[in-house]
Amino acid sequence: MSTTELGKRMGVSQTRVSSIERAEADDAIKLDTLRRAADALDCDLVYFLVPRTSLDRAVQSQARRKATASLLHVAHNMRLEDQAVDPTGHIDDLAAELIDRRGLWADPPTT
Repeated sequence: MSTTELGKRMGVSQTRVSSIERAEADDAIKLDTLRRAADALDCDLVYFLVPRTSLDRAVQSQARRKATASLLHVAHNMRLEDQAVDPTGHIDDLAAELIDRRGLWADPPTT
């Protein structure tokens, strides 16, 4: 379909259709505009996010990150008190506990 034909269906000029195409190519198109173009083409606009990994893997990874950060903070404080500990043996245990708690995705409070 030409830009002129699409413009007529959308109720806009051929120039506007060209600018819509440029906006799409530049990742700057608005969903409303894309929806109107889809309607003019007798199409449905389907907009969704596709996870890069499984939910289980994402939760496990986040719990491990949070456990590591927490235990490294504790280990640092213990070193300052001349009571060094190795936190690596406890990361998996704490991560398993964190999975079933609220706040897994919350950022830690800043001090």
